[in-house]
Amino acid sequence: MSSSAEERKTETIPEWKREEVAELTEFVGSYDAVGVVDLTGIPSRQLQDMRRDLYGQAELRMSRNTLIQRALDEVDAGIEDLGQFVSGHVGLIGTDDNPFGLYKQLEASKTSAPIAAGEVAPNDIVIPEGDTGVDPGPFVGELQQVGADARIQDGSIQVLSDSHVLDAGEVVSNELAGVLGELGIEPKEVGLDLRAVFADGVLFEPEELAIDVDEYRADVQSAAAAARNLSVNAAYPTARTAGTLLGKAAGDAKAVGLFAAIEDEELMPDLMARADAQLRSLAAAIDDDEALPEELRGVEAPAAEPAAEEETDESSDDEDTEAESDDTDTDDDDGDGAEGLGAMFG
Repeated sequence: MSSSAEERKTETIPEWKREEVAELTEFVGSYDAVGVVDLTGIPSRQLQDMRRDLYGQAELRMSRNTLIQRALDEVDAGIEDLGQFVSGHVGLIGTDDNPFGLYKQLEASKTSAPIAAGEVAPNDIVIPEGDTGVDPGPFVGELQQVGADARIQDGSIQVLSDSHVLDAGEVVSNELAGVLGELGIEPKEVGLDLRAVFADGVLFEPEELAIDVDEYRADVQSAAAAARNLSVNAAYPTARTAGTLLGKAAGDAKAVGLFAAIEDEELMPDLMARADAQLRSLAAAIDDDEALPEELRGVEAPAAEPAAEEETDESSDDEDTEAESDDTDTDDDDGDGAEGLGAMFG
């Protein structure tokens, strides 16, 4: 336990604070992942809605920062590192989900909200083109005053083009706040901002959790396909590649047998078909029909057959097959081996 925690224990603490710290300590210890969330600027009504939406998936607990800090120190086990993020208007959030799932859930739960005069714009504010639905009157002047391209047309006030009225980082004026409120434009986003979360002995910050799940999944699939491709081309058997390696070996053996014209029972149909094709090609090349047996007169040369392909495991995944097609070294080695055996067998 840290020295700061020991010093606090020596202080005289009211009973209600002791009970609150005990409850916070129990809260922290009851979840697989615990984080600190920023509650700044969230209206009370929306905060209650957010707590309700989190029910069954995560729990939000608020208290005084000093008591939250004390509870984190009580638990220790590394989770006290969350204390550096306890400042301002914050709360604790606990979940049995993983930190990435928690971050994604909190980001998805954020909602738009109106912005008040004096607040800093979180992003560029644009009044979109279109009919404002407001009858002709002084409001057109208010729009023009804040920089909107507004006119009275067809019996109502129209914004003739998307109008950029404020840059991100600038302060919202009273006039602009009034115009945005009249138009129902809510330019800011409110929600629980995760400052940090502790899980499985690791402290995660938001930038480490903001990953593109689809891109990450694609990277993992690509890595798995590349690893399988390496295993196959290195002839390194695993549970996933044994079937492909056996199929590849069978294909190589058949290719060698056909090249060397080995009279094997399994190869005979292919050898006979190849011999027949060669005979027909030769017959088609002879112009003198009288020189040919009757059954070979007028035959046409058979279509050229594609080069023999290596047999592959039919159960292999599409991505594995695609990955294997990129490698050419194995094919070169196979060709050299086939020529050597062909010469051996004459």
